[in-house]
Amino acid sequence: MSIPTTKLPCGERVPVFGLGTWMMGDHEASFADEVAALQLGLDLGVKLIDTAEMYADAELVVGEAVKGRRDDLFIVSKVLPSNASRAGTIAACERSLKRLGTDRIDLYLLHWRGGARLAETVAAFEDLKAAGKIRHWGVSNFDTSDMEELFGLPSGANCQANQVLYNLSRRGIEFDLLPWSRQRSMPVMAYSPIEQGALAENRAVAAVAARHDATPAQIALAWVMRAGGVIAIPKAVKADHVRQNVAALDITLTAEDLAELDRAFAPPARKRPLETI
Repeated sequence: MSIPTTKLPCGERVPVFGLGTWMMGDHEASFADEVAALQLGLDLGVKLIDTAEMYADAELVVGEAVKGRRDDLFIVSKVLPSNASRAGTIAACERSLKRLGTDRIDLYLLHWRGGARLAETVAAFEDLKAAGKIRHWGVSNFDTSDMEELFGLPSGANCQANQVLYNLSRRGIEFDLLPWSRQRSMPVMAYSPIEQGALAENRAVAAVAARHDATPAQIALAWVMRAGGVIAIPKAVKADHVRQNVAALDITLTAEDLAELDRAFAPPARKRPLETI
């Protein structure tokens, strides 16, 4: 299927739906099933895969899944904050490239802020971009104040995305971070868009799902992608879940649906600290 896209600040278009890999690669016995799940998603037309060095051997799973079709894909990975010095970021990227079996990462993120100076990480990202090791860079788990600080650094405005926790039950970014990002045409990547499966059990979401002959998980995904500038990256390791997640792209929520979900999951009326898991 043809998946809708959104623009990065640089103008490149990227899909609004991708495949997450959190905790993939943790168990050798699941490796083949995880590879198969990713390959099914690719067969269904998904072009974006999100991974990270933190996810144990998830990058190895991705590397196996993308063999023979790397050029068609947009791969996202992340550097751990403990490795985010200038030299450490470059070394971590090289290790990720080896695990992924590729010569470049399309979008390389700082997983969250740690002890390294942000200016050093940005300088490393720019070095990697100049060397062709990464095409774009961004951040993850950055709140509005973090983004303002980032944009105050040399080359900080070259950031192309911010990956944060966002779903029906975690709407805090709608108060300030999401509007801030949209003003700069910078996509937000929504991790855990189904709240690690919890929203699939919610009665209010199930009521909306019944009207669409859909699953609650599909409604949760459709809600995250209801407006421009948000990229959903759910993880699935079962074939039926992969198919259901992709099919969520066909769901259009009505004004009635959205109002009902707002009553069940109120939008923020004030600034909230950025939530993470």
